[in-house]
Amino acid sequence: MALTPSALAALIEQLVRLPGIGPKTAQRLAFHLLKVPREEAAGLAEAIVALKDRIHVCARCFNIAEEDVCGVCQDPRRDGKLLCVVEEVNDLMAIEKTREFRGLYHVLGGSLSPLDGRGPDQIRGKELLARLGSGETREVILATNPNVEGEATALYLLRLLKPFSVKVTRIARGLPMGGDLEYADEATLARALEGRREIG
Repeated sequence: MALTPSALAALIEQLVRLPGIGPKTAQRLAFHLLKVPREEAAGLAEAIVALKDRIHVCARCFNIAEEDVCGVCQDPRRDGKLLCVVEEVNDLMAIEKTREFRGLYHVLGGSLSPLDGRGPDQIRGKELLARLGSGETREVILATNPNVEGEATALYLLRLLKPFSVKVTRIARGLPMGGDLEYADEATLARALEGRREIG
């Protein structure tokens, strides 16, 4: 006879799949959810289902959105001549917290990592080139993470952007090598954006 009821075991199994959640944390969370009122647990379940049903990618920049185009792309105060290229939506949100950048974004959806099977076809490089075809963009800021994969992605994008008459810059080294943008504090990110430099 199983010691853990099957419904509790199934929840623990699902929670362990979340990033940063080990078996002990998953068990603690499951027991917490068992103790809370049913309405609170139902609210969490409904929020998760709503997230999956209502959130999709922006048709222009690939940020997350509830409409076809995200709030950043819809904002008329944004400078359409500046385009910041990031790996993931988390990175875009980290830069937005600085309140220093007033341009638009392009979310690649990852970085180049041959060891993990992510090549040029797995990031949105072609979509980036299509956006530059309008001729509105004057500067592309490569804000990929300062790690091996981020650097490889930046070099790849630099080669793609060579034929275009745009200024290509890389965010400054205010960020530690091997770190991720989403974990950097706002002041460090703000300095990195201010100190960006042209590459290539």
